[in-house]
Amino acid sequence: MNNVSLSKSRYCRALQCNKMLWMDINKKEEAVDKASENVLENGIKVGELARNYFGKFVNIEYNKELSKMVYDTEEYIKLAPNIITEASFVYDNNFCSVDILKNDLDGIEIYEVKSSCDLKDIYIDDVSYQMYILKSLDYKIKKVNVMYLNNKYIRKGKLDLKQLFKIEDVTEIATSKQEEIKEKIKEIDEYMKTEEEPEEEISIKCFNPYPCAYFEHCTRNLPKKNVFSISKMSTNKKIELYNKGIYSYEDLLKEDLSWRYHQQVETDLNNETIIKKEEIREFMSKLTYPIYFLDFETYMTPIPEYDGTWPYEQIPFQYSLHYIEHENGELKHKEYLAQSGIDPRREITERLVEDIPKDVCVTAYNMSFEKTRIKELANLFEDLREHLLNIYDNIVDLMIPFSKRMYYTKDMQGSYSIKFVLPALFPNDPELNYHNLPVVHNGAEAMNIFANLGNYPKKEQEKIREGLLKYCKLDTYAMVKVWEKLKEVIK
Repeated sequence: MNNVSLSKSRYCRALQCNKMLWMDINKKEEAVDKASENVLENGIKVGELARNYFGKFVNIEYNKELSKMVYDTEEYIKLAPNIITEASFVYDNNFCSVDILKNDLDGIEIYEVKSSCDLKDIYIDDVSYQMYILKSLDYKIKKVNVMYLNNKYIRKGKLDLKQLFKIEDVTEIATSKQEEIKEKIKEIDEYMKTEEEPEEEISIKCFNPYPCAYFEHCTRNLPKKNVFSISKMSTNKKIELYNKGIYSYEDLLKEDLSWRYHQQVETDLNNETIIKKEEIREFMSKLTYPIYFLDFETYMTPIPEYDGTWPYEQIPFQYSLHYIEHENGELKHKEYLAQSGIDPRREITERLVEDIPKDVCVTAYNMSFEKTRIKELANLFEDLREHLLNIYDNIVDLMIPFSKRMYYTKDMQGSYSIKFVLPALFPNDPELNYHNLPVVHNGAEAMNIFANLGNYPKKEQEKIREGLLKYCKLDTYAMVKVWEKLKEVIK
């Protein structure tokens, strides 16, 4: 019997990197958690919904005593034909729970459910491991499948599970992997006997298929600023340079790289600030009064909630709008935040066209996001289309001076995200520090907390709504401050 207890998730982690599993077991405290809580919640929601795909089912309830789950599964399998969810099996200390098991008199079909909209290799490895355990227990396997979301499905009326989910038959490739899995399990078992922390080369497996939570630990001996600190460089290129022994910023200066990468390195080493006044002045000439600063917040759900929506569609639920009507005018503010549990799209659109007049200058930071949302709303509401497209046509991207490196400092760390630009322009300003906000501190938090707002007690919902308003308001106030800074440097 194997010394290491494997599950399908443990097997897949070791498949990415043996050391990842070794660290999980021996040095978990070194992990810098990169897993999104929302991703885990989405997986649970999609998995629970998928159980209904084939109709009536029996679910094997989770039990810390895995043997109880295995026993219950064995009893229900005797009652074929039926559908069993979380059917659980163990072979030679290798355990798995099958998301959906179609149990017929002439054999078994395995369905692994994923909340993704595409089929990844790691999903096939996951379900192939399950096939290995069941085959080793002498079950007859008819089919092995991966079930995932169809992002072409647009909801109309009642949710149609047959349209929402796509099923990919991976029996052939899973069958071809059986001997490989057997050998990999032996390798894992041997590897885990190591008492001292093993060494592993930094490679693409540190990032693919998932970012490794131990990457910082494994690169702790590199210079603090190193090749992996370079912004906007592909992971493959970073690995290529690393393999050549190019680690430090000084090393990178000797390489034939894009001017952007060299600029990040040189400004950091020399503590330089780049300000191209004429280019900034030309950009600023496009920003005219009245000027509006717009920011949307959106949320996504894997399961479309409303008619006309699809899996992971960005649904705008909030915006903040600062505006100044004329030179030396007062800074004013408007905002909108939807109620939870309702389709917010019509109301947010009506409020937007009410709050932003036609033919005014609108700014957004990374405008492609706001413009895409506006175009989607224009396509949805024909009666408001003309006004929305007028707003769309008059948006100017406040990110341009930073993405084009008209204004750049070392503290921007090669990035032009406002979350890097703002503290670089206004260091130690508590008014502009997102960490000082009471509830919501970034867009991912805003998305996640609004999507689950209805699950909180009423009193707590009010605090969360207040936190959402403060967060989004800071986003557009930050844009105002950036605009003022740009005006200041070209005086």
